[in-house]
Amino acid sequence: MKTEAVGTATFETWTPEEAQEALKKNEIVLIDVRTPQEYMFEHIDGALLLPMSFFRADKLPGQSDKRIVFHCGSGVRSEKVARACIEAGFDRIAHIEGGMAGWKKAKLPYIGTNMATGAPQEVLPKAD
Repeated sequence: MKTEAVGTATFETWTPEEAQEALKKNEIVLIDVRTPQEYMFEHIDGALLLPMSFFRADKLPGQSDKRIVFHCGSGVRSEKVARACIEAGFDRIAHIEGGMAGWKKAKLPYIGTNMATGAPQEVLPKAD
């Protein structure tokens, strides 16, 4: 995990593996800030959808029970919304480095779309 001090706040960049482990342990709320279309095509199982276009940092709950970690397609949008959270007064916030592309590059499981049926299906990438 990379950390950056932003004033009195801490901005964290997590690896996909760190996020997967925390998600498995039910320690985080993973928020996908991509569009509904991107989410429907493929997403991380258990991630909640909050598109960047509807994002309001001041409406998010606190992090007393679970940490909030954002992700998007490449890490650009999730970094923007995480930094907006810091501007809104969050003292610690995180996003996944590389977003969904990083997740897939790390060969972690996700929910994809079966192109033959259009139905969602679990995708278990094979290690090289």
